Amino acid sequence: MDPEYLLSMDPAAILLVPVVVVVTAVVIFLHSLVLKFLSTATVRNKVVVITDALTGLGKECAKLFHEGGARVILCGKTWEKLEGFADNLTSAADPKLTFPPKLVLVDFGDMNSMPDVIAETMECYGCVDVLILNSSLKVKAPVQSTSLKMDKLVMDNNYFGPITVAKGFLPSMMSRRTGHVILVNSIQGKLAMPFRATYAASKHAVQAFFDCLRAEVQEYGISVSTVNHTFILSPPPGEKTKKSIWSIFSKQKVMGITPAEAANEILKILNSKKREVVMAHSLPKMAIYARSLFPNVFFAVMAAGVNNAAGVNNIAALADSEEL
Repeated sequence: MDPEYLLSMDPAAILLVPVVVVVTAVVIFLHSLVLKFLSTATVRNKVVVITDALTGLGKECAKLFHEGGARVILCGKTWEKLEGFADNLTSAADPKLTFPPKLVLVDFGDMNSMPDVIAETMECYGCVDVLILNSSLKVKAPVQSTSLKMDKLVMDNNYFGPITVAKGFLPSMMSRRTGHVILVNSIQGKLAMPFRATYAASKHAVQAFFDCLRAEVQEYGISVSTVNHTFILSPPPGEKTKKSIWSIFSKQKVMGITPAEAANEILKILNSKKREVVMAHSLPKMAIYARSLFPNVFFAVMAAGVNNAAGVNNIAALADSEEL
């Protein structure tokens, strides 16, 4: 820009730009604080069940809701870890403003225990206001290298477990004509990627179930929300993996979200009642649209990104691993 033009400009006009930027930033910040306050007020005294409360996201949700005055019921596989986490929550919060967390052992790998889990959870407070289904079992492997046992285990954790728990609490919610079910799902509930067939299948299945459930229970005043976020798969220490076209969907710095970001979004959903939230950057979202609008192009890109035979053999070693 011509220096003489800048000198001829009104100084007030020059100062106006940074002032507008600062004011806009302040307004956005205050708006986010107001939304967070309203969301926190929404959960006060509510009975909130969080499955897989020992994961990063589970802990962030538990902390957020506990500090907000909710009656939190923490679910997990290990009693000692649940007790330790509950003690940390209690010691870090004001006992006059919070409720001691209740604990329930839950293992979606043991479907026979689900009736007892539901009964024990209902005994805590007699009802459930908010159900956050956070459980997820991940597996990477070529289809031909994934055993039927692994397929069933993934489906139990990602599909049958969550829907069984939801079904268990539905009668109470329907009779009270209130409740909110939040499914923490993956973006792979909408977008399937190579070497994740079983995982993507389980996420598509559970997404479809809760989409159907949303319509069925709306007349009872029950809200159903799904959160589809990008997930991060890190290679084992020391293992070098080749870059591919589709690998960009799991890069932490570009595509990842933090547990805190996801927990805050879940808190906002309770107030906004949004039916569906996709937590992803522009590229994964573009891929979702491409899958619907230009399927042949999308399939070609995915196929072009598949590793060679050596890469496939390396990934196959992960067939029986899980990342929680």
